[in-house]
Amino acid sequence: MTDEKNNTRASEIDLEDMVASSDSGARKPAGAPGKLLVGIAATWSLFQLWIASPLPYMLRFGVFNATEARSIHLAFALFLAFMAYPAFKRSPRDRIPIQDWVLAAVAAFCGAYMFLFYEQLATRPAAPLTQDVIVGIVGILMLLEATRRALGPPLMIVATVFILYSLFGPYMPGILAHRGVSFNGLVNHQWLTTQGVFGIALGVSTSFVFLFVLFGALLDKAGAGNYFIKVAFSLLGHYKGGPAKAAVVASGMTGLISGSSIANVVTTGTFTIPMMKRVGFSSEKAGAVEVASSVNGQIMPPVMGAAAFLMVEYVGISYVEVIKHAFLPALISYIALVYIVHLEALKANMQGLPTSNPARPFLNKIIGFLTGLLLLMALSFAVYYGLGWLKPVLGDATPWVVAVALAVVYVGLLKVGAKYPELELDDPNSKVLTLPQTRPTVMVGLHYILPVIVLVWCLMVERLSPGLSAFWATVFMIFVMVTQRPVTAFFRGRSKVAEDIKEGFKDLWDGLVAGARNMIGIGIATAAAGIIVGAVSQTGVGLVLADVVEILSMGNLMLILVFTALLSLILGMGLPTTANYIVVSALLAPVIVTLGQQSGLIVPLIAVHLFVFYFGIMADVTPPVGLASFAAAAVSGGDPLRTGFQAFYYSLRTAALPFLFIFNTDLLLIDVTFLQGIVIFIISTIAMLIFAAGTQGFMIARNRWYESILLLLVAFTLFRPGFWMDQLHDPYQQVPPAQFAQALGDVDEGSNLRVQIAGENAFGDAMTTYVLVPVPGGDSAEERMENLGLELYVDGDQAMVDFVEFGSLAADLGFDFDQEIIEVSAPVDRWAKEWMWIPGFLVFGLVVMLQRRRREPDTGQAATA
Repeated sequence: MTDEKNNTRASEIDLEDMVASSDSGARKPAGAPGKLLVGIAATWSLFQLWIASPLPYMLRFGVFNATEARSIHLAFALFLAFMAYPAFKRSPRDRIPIQDWVLAAVAAFCGAYMFLFYEQLATRPAAPLTQDVIVGIVGILMLLEATRRALGPPLMIVATVFILYSLFGPYMPGILAHRGVSFNGLVNHQWLTTQGVFGIALGVSTSFVFLFVLFGALLDKAGAGNYFIKVAFSLLGHYKGGPAKAAVVASGMTGLISGSSIANVVTTGTFTIPMMKRVGFSSEKAGAVEVASSVNGQIMPPVMGAAAFLMVEYVGISYVEVIKHAFLPALISYIALVYIVHLEALKANMQGLPTSNPARPFLNKIIGFLTGLLLLMALSFAVYYGLGWLKPVLGDATPWVVAVALAVVYVGLLKVGAKYPELELDDPNSKVLTLPQTRPTVMVGLHYILPVIVLVWCLMVERLSPGLSAFWATVFMIFVMVTQRPVTAFFRGRSKVAEDIKEGFKDLWDGLVAGARNMIGIGIATAAAGIIVGAVSQTGVGLVLADVVEILSMGNLMLILVFTALLSLILGMGLPTTANYIVVSALLAPVIVTLGQQSGLIVPLIAVHLFVFYFGIMADVTPPVGLASFAAAAVSGGDPLRTGFQAFYYSLRTAALPFLFIFNTDLLLIDVTFLQGIVIFIISTIAMLIFAAGTQGFMIARNRWYESILLLLVAFTLFRPGFWMDQLHDPYQQVPPAQFAQALGDVDEGSNLRVQIAGENAFGDAMTTYVLVPVPGGDSAEERMENLGLELYVDGDQAMVDFVEFGSLAADLGFDFDQEIIEVSAPVDRWAKEWMWIPGFLVFGLVVMLQRRRREPDTGQAATA
């Protein structure tokens, strides 16, 4: 028994090391150095809160522009990277060697150089002094070493390759050759402007990502992580394979507050994986379920992985729009994972854990669920429209009134929670474990949901920036951390105010430190990825890559997407998801959009970026270097590679979705009404469940090989009905180019003409591309052409662009003087593509009937036995 406890403790220490070495730094020095490390981390958090708040502008003190803020942000990250991450495995963990103090100080100075000498640098743009060049070279070397320590060699190697490519361009072979960059030019571009290290990626890390990571760390320190796990188990633990279903839901909820797959695996996995093994899951399958659900936490709005905030800048849309587009795929992916777990439980005939809830008739459960749902909807309706009505009445006083109302609700929830016992941390390895009762478990921690509601409210309703939304949510979270203990103790009649407030401030301090230490890796990753982005912009390698990819794929969009997915997975074996997204989106996102247009498919930019984002996250799963799989295997005691392969198998639905939403953008809720959105959600969910049944080889009974094929075919039909409808009836009819104006006048306003144009690109090279032309308003063809801002010169069957009005819709679409219109396709009336769902459901019904017939004799034989 003692050996078992020792082994458990040893594995816990290994796990803590794994999370520390990948997320927060493995070094924990004692004494004054330890206090200094913790103090600087907390100072970084306080600095980020300061620059995000309105206070600098109100007090007219401590106002930093974007470049200065990025410089200070990087200085903190570099200093802490050398302090918190040992140089080698054999380096000391309990003290900081003198050379690391020196490196930390030098790196911090180089990082802060843009802030310290901002005014002088502004007076000599693109003309660096020798001092600037030396600082830049040392800074880049320090950043590469910090990257190696915090994130491992792969990202450092990739960044070094791009630096060498910049310097030795003339010596590169064939198509890869370029003019080359001088040392001064390289340093100026990478370290002294906002094109390289201090570019968009580091800016997003400074403005948005830090605050969301800090918010998650504070929420976790307050006890929300344990609360989410307990709620999930109390609700789902007693069903077939219940612990696995609870693991999926708990990881989804933890994913709201955690941007790291590995931390998510360890946070929830230490509790959920032993419970899954108890009901019959193998070590590998238990680990794989945890990995698949934890990794999906990064795609789940409202708090997605750090890369989602980069999309805001790269795609040029608001974070609310990113959430809207990402929500449906993330939700159906989670629902499908719960179903996959259910199928696993059915295959092995697993049971749930014993529940302590009083027995209730099924009808009462349904009525209770629907009542709760209706109350929640009514409350949301009242809050949304109630506050919408209050804002014009109260004017500037609205924030204060809402703050008071929020405080009253918070105190009320604490009073309700105080009637129930506190949540305890159970030992999942104990011999006997009864699930907690649902009602007390849910009630005792309802106040943890308020900060998330504040965040969503600020983002979705007030339409504040992500940074300011996270700031207000964090401020409320700080208020919760300091007050929840004394207020709850007061309601329980055993208040020790001074001690409780002291404990609250201790949790707050720990949260500030944890938030900053979790950000070291992300800050370094975004800076190092900036080197790659800077090299791409300085050398023009992106255009070269476009040519290479086009040659390799022979212009086939599907092949380009496969190449992009493979590149994301290969780079993701060594790069963190944020850096992976930056690199792949910088290199290949524009290529996919351009080549898609050339092959006749207009792909929205957000769809391409989400495609890259999904496969970047998948890299945390895939063997041989899926870090999340290694973390789960360390908890489960299973084989890391087998856990990784099983997790990838479970994650096939996440790999299939990006291909589907590239070709069917309805899944991203692009240009759909609210009613259409609901229908798409229902059909997509059914399709994803059918896809899961097809890939898992089990639905009602074990699938025959042809049933799996039929199920996958049905899923494809439901996801992309337009494919089959296009085979039956072409959605467009060809119109002679000379009749472009006439076609524009004949079709309905708001529809689109598909136009193929040939001309020259910005570099004077011949190009052919497709343009989707929205039909503008107007009573006649002439009026519509005028509103489009386009004039054509028609000579027989040939139509040439004669004039494009500056700032017009035609100019925005890419029309230019002297282009030739090759092909015009006008939409035709045909049946809606959704009619193809009917044969899809008929085939599905056939498979269900076959499996039910096969299952009935099995059930009868089991009953006889």
